[in-house]
Amino acid sequence: MKLGFIGLGHMGSAMAANLVRAGHEVTVFNRTPGKSSSLIALGAHEAATLAGACGGEVVITMLADDAAASDVALGSGGIAESLSKGAIHLSMSTISVALSKRLAQAHAESGQRYVAAPVMGRPNMAAAAKLFIVAAGDPAAIDACKPVFDALGQKTSTIGAEPSAANLVKLTANFLQAAVIESLGEAIALVGKAGIDRRAYVDLLTSTIFTAPAYKIFGPLIAAGTFETAAFAAPLGYKDIRLALAEAETLRVPMPLASLLHDRFLRLFAQGGDNLDWSAIGGLATQDAGGQQGVATSLVQSAR
Repeated sequence: MKLGFIGLGHMGSAMAANLVRAGHEVTVFNRTPGKSSSLIALGAHEAATLAGACGGEVVITMLADDAAASDVALGSGGIAESLSKGAIHLSMSTISVALSKRLAQAHAESGQRYVAAPVMGRPNMAAAAKLFIVAAGDPAAIDACKPVFDALGQKTSTIGAEPSAANLVKLTANFLQAAVIESLGEAIALVGKAGIDRRAYVDLLTSTIFTAPAYKIFGPLIAAGTFETAAFAAPLGYKDIRLALAEAETLRVPMPLASLLHDRFLRLFAQGGDNLDWSAIGGLATQDAGGQQGVATSLVQSAR
């Protein structure tokens, strides 16, 4: 397929590379220059402008937040202005439900198609083409994107015909992961203060009744107090909790645990933890309990 790819962060670069390796003709664009050299070496083409990445059957966006996604898609010279009729904007970013609805409407008005397909997984999973993909939109458009999904992930789940449904599912998934991080942090702080080996405790949990990837990924990080280098930076986790709470407010669904997580991120940022992995909120409970291991250690290391 002839594809455009916009957004070459840790996740986007790995995803674009897999598309090139799968034999697709990929044109890449990043608003901050200097991130495309390894992709060009693989065989990707580089667009000089955003519009230059919109000449194919599908243009994929993998961007950090609503502001970036809105600017790229709806701004002057953006995707909605540049994509040909019938072509597909495949948004794989984690964005708000409200923005996803705006994008769907804008592309429909321009005679284009829009599919929301946010991904679940960290950069190592993106590099290994093992992402989990949640897709929603017109069934024919989703089917047209199948070669892209096959090159990027181990499983694609279709949620429905309304694209924003995929965005809400992704936000709730990240809420649940953050809840796991917080609960692990509290449990590890408790056993640690009792003198029980934190790492041995996590090994026990993750080899018995808590074998899900979230526990296996975040448990060891929290037990060791190792929150650098960020695979998923804390501000991104905070953004997703805010977006989940915004939709909860719209639908009048109380989410008291999400409100707690919102404040845990704020506390982390108040201590200068903006550059840490989002699992660092799991280290706050150790600090609350008077322990020195955890976020404080990572903050000292990051200041050096």
